[in-house]
Amino acid sequence: MALTDKLRVMSERHAEISALLGQQDIASNPERFAKLNREFAELEPIVEAYAQHKELDAQLKDAEEMLAEPDADAEMAQMAREERDSLKHQLEESDAQLQILLLPKDPDDQKNVILEIRAGTGGDEAGLFAADLFRMYGRYVEQRGWRMEILDSSPTDLGGFKELIAMITGAGVYSSLKFESGVHRVQRVPATEAGGRIHTSACTVAILPEADEVSVNIADKDLRIDVYRSSGPGGQSVNTTDSAVRITHLPTGLVVTCQDEKSQHKNKAKAMKVLQARLLDQERQSAADERAEARRGQVGSGDRSERIRTYNFPQNRVTDHRINLTLHKLDAVMQGALGEIVDALLAHHQAELLAQLGEA
Repeated sequence: MALTDKLRVMSERHAEISALLGQQDIASNPERFAKLNREFAELEPIVEAYAQHKELDAQLKDAEEMLAEPDADAEMAQMAREERDSLKHQLEESDAQLQILLLPKDPDDQKNVILEIRAGTGGDEAGLFAADLFRMYGRYVEQRGWRMEILDSSPTDLGGFKELIAMITGAGVYSSLKFESGVHRVQRVPATEAGGRIHTSACTVAILPEADEVSVNIADKDLRIDVYRSSGPGGQSVNTTDSAVRITHLPTGLVVTCQDEKSQHKNKAKAMKVLQARLLDQERQSAADERAEARRGQVGSGDRSERIRTYNFPQNRVTDHRINLTLHKLDAVMQGALGEIVDALLAHHQAELLAQLGEA
């Protein structure tokens, strides 16, 4: 189907849904109404962009007709030429915008996410960097108006984390954070380093879309659930009841623990959310491996072992290795100013998708 025909069909469908949403029988059916409302919202920006594109095209035709008139005076002809050139430029930008709007949508883009940060090589310094990354994401979450809730954590004696798992909820969370998965490397002089030498440490970040209840079916017989007493850093008890929960998924061997709540039921519910997200991620990774050749060149593979970014504190520099982006404002990035990096990764991803569509 030609691009124009596709846009026309989408515009007609948008108008059809608009009429349906006003009907009483649709409004009284919450499930159908919600489904149509989602489709309407997805079509809205495309239809608006297409309407603007048609208006620009009509204005360009008018300008060209004016230029074609043999008796047009020099001043009017000059104005028409300037308007034509401006409209051509606007149409090019409109074409690019429509192509991006028509790219295949990631079905997980609007989902909440499970954020997992684990200290890697570097000992205590890696644990401190894990805490720094958590604060960085926390500030970005605040700036976006989202919400972050810790599900489980393993603090260190020095104020860092061996592991930290959190839920981030809000509109479009996964679409913004999905390229954060991978190895994050830090280069800096640790506070405990008397000789002033720069050390290199690393943490692994995983961004998992929250699993729908229907997308991951877990049988009770496949679970082993253990309860135990919560403990803090250094083995210090933080709870006098057996409220901590450990869930083992027997078929895969996945183990999830949660101890941040005082209620055993709340810890179990949170642990199940993490387990569901990890099982869904396993399925996604398996499917991605099968498409490995097709994915080559896109923004990262999602491989947890891939080094994606370096944070160099002495030079106030952050570098994303996948797109060769370097910013000399690490201090701002650590305060949550991730927008420029997120936008650059998304733009690169969209360019790769457009290139693939052009080759198809």
